[in-house]
Amino acid sequence: MKKFLKILQGDIIKEESSENKMNDIIVEASKYIIIILFALYTFQCFAVFRYSDEEKKAGISVFQSILMFLIHFCAYGAIYLQNETNKGDILVFYLEQVVFFWAVLLVYKIVFPLVSRLVVNNMVMLLSISFIMLARLDFALAKKQFMIAVVAMIVTTMIPLIIRKFKFFKNLTWVYGGIGFILLTAVFVLGHITYGAKLSVNLGGFSLQFSEFVKIIFVFFLASRFYESTEIRDLLVTSAVAAAHVLILVISKDLGAALIYFVVYLFMLYVATKKLTYFGIILASGAVAAFLAEKIFSHVQQRVAAWLDPWSDIADSGYQICQSLFAIGTGGWFGTGLCKGMPDTIPIVEEDFIFSAICEELGGIFGICLVLLCLSNFIMFLNISMQIRDRFYKLVALGLGTVYGFQIFLTIGGVTKFIPLTGVTLPLVSYGGSSLLSTLIIFAIIQGLYLMRRDEGEENERKESEKDSKDSDKKERNSEKAHSGKVRVRNSEHEKEKAIRRTHS
Repeated sequence: MKKFLKILQGDIIKEESSENKMNDIIVEASKYIIIILFALYTFQCFAVFRYSDEEKKAGISVFQSILMFLIHFCAYGAIYLQNETNKGDILVFYLEQVVFFWAVLLVYKIVFPLVSRLVVNNMVMLLSISFIMLARLDFALAKKQFMIAVVAMIVTTMIPLIIRKFKFFKNLTWVYGGIGFILLTAVFVLGHITYGAKLSVNLGGFSLQFSEFVKIIFVFFLASRFYESTEIRDLLVTSAVAAAHVLILVISKDLGAALIYFVVYLFMLYVATKKLTYFGIILASGAVAAFLAEKIFSHVQQRVAAWLDPWSDIADSGYQICQSLFAIGTGGWFGTGLCKGMPDTIPIVEEDFIFSAICEELGGIFGICLVLLCLSNFIMFLNISMQIRDRFYKLVALGLGTVYGFQIFLTIGGVTKFIPLTGVTLPLVSYGGSSLLSTLIIFAIIQGLYLMRRDEGEENERKESEKDSKDSDKKERNSEKAHSGKVRVRNSEHEKEKAIRRTHS
């Protein structure tokens, strides 16, 4: 009997070992499939710019949607196989996401059929990457982020229609300035300290990071001010208000947000005035302010020291960046596979260092494609800014594009040791409710501006058509007048000939 039990136990162990090996093979194959599918998706993000025909763009959009759901399926399949405890919860969570993504795509297709399909697809793709990585890192945080995303998507769905229909936003200049200043001051006075900085305020059990929303209001304030006037006296007032926003963030030690606000002001000022002198003066002032901040704030000094030489204090201030670099290096080009790496060793990996976790388990190629996907969003934002005719909304699109693009630069530059760490999250990918909601608001506003640009194009075509029609009618009338004039001349000459003949006769 004992011998039989030993044989049976050995068979069970062999079966478990065989099953584990099969799971490992599937996970290993899935990472290559995911990389190939995501590379194809990213290629389509840029291929769409080659076409002006709407049918071809629609075809690319459908192809991207298929690739997106395949990537999502493969990733959750790998997570499901590697999880031993809550397979049922993972399966339910996966199905909830599928329903959510389909609902978002269908709502935009039905309610806003003329929006940018590229921006919609990229938004959903980035959310799916976020849920995949968060489910792998911390399942409870993933579910919380999903619920926030559902609510945020419902809240922001009608923003494109509001932007398209209502034209009073350019008239609320000092409303924007006042609200922004009050909210940032509230964080400075009432906010609780997180990682050495006052970042958020607790309201009703929710932690709200007001700077994430004020950066949108800040863009509208600058666009409105520059739309009204770019005279030197008005620019000084605008600069003073902008400096007040940045100064409050600096005093609150939220230096990442302060840097974003500064860069947004710098680029919007240059585009509005087209004067390189102003750009140079503000840039020099910012460099001096950064130098002073490094001398005044101890945590800035630590971050700069960790950036310059993290290995000298690898157990303390350099620990985060060293672990981030280890993770990226371990992943190589193709990654270790989902649930096969050790991204948990990076502190707050779900927020500031999620790009490192992505590179470790999904590979450097996937990470590069993710950067390119975000770049295609940035190009789309700037493309809308260049094509829209209304000066106010042109500046709004530029400002929001700068916010989005520079935030990505700060996040990825920080975790790769290209620049010092700033504590800025990766839009739509990192964990964080305020960041997620503010980014979805930005995407919704951009979609409204895209619709406005199409409306302007249709209006211009209508006016040109009316002008061409009027010109054509005018030419016809002139032609008829000329013809009738020739007829009268011939009749007059004919009458003269008759009169001469009668005289001779």
